Amino acid sequence: MSISVTNLTKTYGTQKALSNVSFTIDKGEIVGFLGPNGAGKSTMMKILTGYLPQTEGTANVSGFDVNAEPIQVKATVGYLPESNPLYTDMYVAEYLSFVAGTYGAPKSRVADLIEMTGLTPEKHKKIGQLSKGFRQRVGLAAALIHDPEVLILDEPTTGLDPNQLVEIRNLIKKVGKEKTVMLSTHIMQEVEQLCDRVIIINHGEIVADKPIAEIKDLSGTKIIVIEFDKAVTANQLKKIDGVRNVSALSNVRFEIDTLNSAKTRQSLFQFAVEQHLSIIEISEKAQNLEAIFRQLTH
Repeated sequence: MSISVTNLTKTYGTQKALSNVSFTIDKGEIVGFLGPNGAGKSTMMKILTGYLPQTEGTANVSGFDVNAEPIQVKATVGYLPESNPLYTDMYVAEYLSFVAGTYGAPKSRVADLIEMTGLTPEKHKKIGQLSKGFRQRVGLAAALIHDPEVLILDEPTTGLDPNQLVEIRNLIKKVGKEKTVMLSTHIMQEVEQLCDRVIIINHGEIVADKPIAEIKDLSGTKIIVIEFDKAVTANQLKKIDGVRNVSALSNVRFEIDTLNSAKTRQSLFQFAVEQHLSIIEISEKAQNLEAIFRQLTH
């Protein structure tokens, strides 16, 4: 296992940032590490990268204990922190050469990473002259410069425009085939596109740890999309047995939340017959990840 955390706790004085957290991540997995602000995400990432000691429990990365073998851990991990600290007076290629030198990485890696992260047009500029999006690319290139086994990314796509988002997501997905990637983000669409699995943390405790497909079933709520041939009201539909909530997409098209989709479908057909309506479309979709996240961290 590339990452293994067992009964890990971190306290700051009387405040408990992490409480008895345990999980494992295997090589080749891209795992979304999610939670509201202050949930303990960045604290966990700093512990895994050897920048912060835990109070109790153990953490191992690529077989190395983060406390007993911090140098080996740092050599095997690529880390892009949320703050993305950079030497802004250095040129892009100069900075990446400097980072490569600290790891003993070959100089050829600098050119490779500049091309891979789309920094070629900016490589002769000072980092301080770059946009937020290009600074994020420099940070990602620095995290990858020594070809680490494990990649830990804290909000890696912050400040990127839509085109840059697609490019960086594709890059993360590409490197994730050969590495272990732990990714923190508040963009749920990004998690659904990139991640195989999701770990959700709230108030320092894990509240969910499942593959993407399974985590959407946690709420138990299903969404039925229905369209009639004539107008009805949301209030009419709310009275139907099994309906929890109704969202009107138009005066003929609705999204209906239900716990028992089969029973509610039957009731909707009965409603249509009684109201002399025809059903143009009826389908079902899973709750989106954003709704599940809100439910688990509320």
